[in-house]
Amino acid sequence: MAALTNEEILDAIANMTVQQAADLVKAMEEKFGVTAAAPVAVAVAPGAAGGAADEEQSDFTITLEKFDPAKKIPVIKAIREITGLGLGEAKTLVEGAPKVVKEGVSKADADKIIAQLTEAGGTASKK
Repeated sequence: MAALTNEEILDAIANMTVQQAADLVKAMEEKFGVTAAAPVAVAVAPGAAGGAADEEQSDFTITLEKFDPAKKIPVIKAIREITGLGLGEAKTLVEGAPKVVKEGVSKADADKIIAQLTEAGGTASKK
């Protein structure tokens, strides 16, 4: 069996529908026992954290609260980089602020994402 090149794999993924790509990610997670950061994850029910203090909290949700209209394009680019969303989805997310950007991220990753969005011209929060 001839091995596929990275280019061939990327071309195949680029031609997939969003649903097919999501199914591929799920299959890879199951096969390799890893978890990929999901661009849009299911919301955690309020109170599910048990009221733990931020120091004890290990998973954070990042929300884009607002953005500087003059810096809309850099914010969209930052959202695309953070989430892996396509241009249309990223634009919709930014224009719909406040919106959840990412869920289930570590404190360090949450701080990094907030810094990226702030640098691009957005205002984000973590919970």
